[in-house]
Amino acid sequence: MNVYITACNSINPVFQPDNFSWKEKIETPDVIRFTCKEPDYKAFITDSATRRRMSRAVKMGVAAALQCLADAEVTPDAIITATGLGCLGDTEKFLKTLIENGEDLLNPTPFIQSTFNTVGAQVAIAQKNTCYNTTYVHRGIAFENALTDAILQLGESAVKNVLTGAYEELTDTSFDVQRRLGMFRRGGRAGEGSAFFMLSSETESFCRLKAVNVAFCQEKSEIREKLLAFLCQNDINPDDIDIFISGESGNTDEQPFYDTVENAFPSASTVHYKHLSGDYQTVSSFALWLAVKIIENQAVPAHFLKTGKAEKMDKILIYNNFRNINHSFILCGRQF
Repeated sequence: MNVYITACNSINPVFQPDNFSWKEKIETPDVIRFTCKEPDYKAFITDSATRRRMSRAVKMGVAAALQCLADAEVTPDAIITATGLGCLGDTEKFLKTLIENGEDLLNPTPFIQSTFNTVGAQVAIAQKNTCYNTTYVHRGIAFENALTDAILQLGESAVKNVLTGAYEELTDTSFDVQRRLGMFRRGGRAGEGSAFFMLSSETESFCRLKAVNVAFCQEKSEIREKLLAFLCQNDINPDDIDIFISGESGNTDEQPFYDTVENAFPSASTVHYKHLSGDYQTVSSFALWLAVKIIENQAVPAHFLKTGKAEKMDKILIYNNFRNINHSFILCGRQF
């Protein structure tokens, strides 16, 4: 079965949504925390009362999903979302009010909107869609599991188009907590974002999603073995990969794993992105969006290119590492 990406949309810290320029020169900011460049949500969420009740995370997720649906011009047979930490802003707001009011006179809206499946539910409500709708909350591999479910859903005869995406927000509290836990003390930067994709088994496009794989290991030698096994299962040789998209964040603890995987593709050009997007649990969704844009434009902006000349962009492998435990590979491209 062939799975194609027919449309995608992203809200991220790198590109202005209302003035998208693929080749615009972008300087790496000297910050440890990245914030999304958000659009005017009135264009996506027209009802002011609904929009006012939404947190930043919900608005980012819903807006990216609705724009993806508009670009795809199809009604999805399934809606699958992913998040690592969910709607933190609403969770914090509810807990703060709970403490300040002594558990009395609580506004239920932040609690209702704080659930992990809020984005998927709001998209379904906006589209009046009662199809299969689920959310994966698996920290650093939530998005990969959502993609895997989407591929399985497309294997069913009745399912032809699946909307799949991820969202993550970074609040002041979550940033401070993660820093105290040592998340960004070894060179990494914090980020946030949302990205959605329309996957189809019926409509062909310029980009095919070939395979997704999740691996659990803590040794460099083991990750190389799992990588080669994944490529073998999909009849791909390391020399076939044109672009290797590395999730390296500058974290010195994780870099040996990224170097090990990168060294397996000596003839490929290496692309990195977390120096502009920051790192977060579902950041691989931004990496996939970046891969689709590279294939679509047949160009790699200089600020993403780490090594090589990127002369050929038909087969792309994305690798991400979450805390040296969860590892994921996403294989996509124009020709397979």
